[in-house]
Amino acid sequence: MAEAEQANNQATVGMDKIYVKDMSLEIPHAPKIFMDRENPQIDLQLQTQAAAIGEGVYEVIVMATVTAKVGDKVMFLIEVKQAGIFPVKNVPAENMDSVLAVMCPNILFPYLRETVSDVSVRAGFAPVLLSPINFEALFQQQQQSQVKPPEETAH
Repeated sequence: MAEAEQANNQATVGMDKIYVKDMSLEIPHAPKIFMDRENPQIDLQLQTQAAAIGEGVYEVIVMATVTAKVGDKVMFLIEVKQAGIFPVKNVPAENMDSVLAVMCPNILFPYLRETVSDVSVRAGFAPVLLSPINFEALFQQQQQSQVKPPEETAH
């Protein structure tokens, strides 16, 4: 009986669905940009967000904006919001932020990476292969930036 109770109280994070929530592609200088043979500079902006969508169920989104430029000309711009629905049970409140900002984005990132690569190829360009992201380091960096330094008192 105690084993069944312990199993019911065990922390679990599931995955109900992974999907592309939003996606856009812009090629502002087409078709002339296809004549450029230079390798573009790739800039990646990445964000995550999470929201409760039910009791113990969360939607987590990893958003990427990939901008490829040749000189000052935008070759292409890809924006993707890769999302997932994650049921979370018996996770202590103090651990929820790291589950939603680290664990869930780590699950979503390979799908985001594949979507970005696929869109760039379908747009007529070489595949964009995003390097792995350390979501734990990003989370810790975000946590540190939110901690305010103690105010100095005047003497």
